[in-house]
Amino acid sequence: MQQTAKTLLVCLFIAALMGSVACSKKNPPPAALDTNAELQNADLGAGEFRSPADIDPALAAIFKNILFNYDEFSLTPQARAILDGIAGWLKNNPAKLVLIEGHCDERGTNEYNLALGDRRANSAKTYLTQLGIDGARIYTISYGEERPLDPGHSEAAWVKNRRGEFKIK
Repeated sequence: MQQTAKTLLVCLFIAALMGSVACSKKNPPPAALDTNAELQNADLGAGEFRSPADIDPALAAIFKNILFNYDEFSLTPQARAILDGIAGWLKNNPAKLVLIEGHCDERGTNEYNLALGDRRANSAKTYLTQLGIDGARIYTISYGEERPLDPGHSEAAWVKNRRGEFKIK
């Protein structure tokens, strides 16, 4: 009888634990700027970073989004090719600054995705500095999963959302 009571108590405990986990909600995301002291503390002067296409439609062909594989922040060959073009433009426009936004798909916790987005943006920054761009001209921020390009809930949408996006000033 004691063994049956112990087994019943263990089963009730496990059921209660599973119920509390299943009913938990995602915590609201912290504000993206709160996670990026580099951008918060930067003295960027007047004006804001803007989408390259809003400045000159021809820039959209240079500043294309770079895409990342699931749960990774390493640069693909395609991402390196895009970054090579961006580096060339930055070398020819030495007064310009660039902001690299790191984004993720909706899978994972808010905290994990903010950290992954940060690693993605910084991997692009590191590559650009290795190509000779002054790191002081490159700012990064992570938005995690909070600014999806495609609001869908499929692999096709997630591929678009795992990206590095560029703004210039």
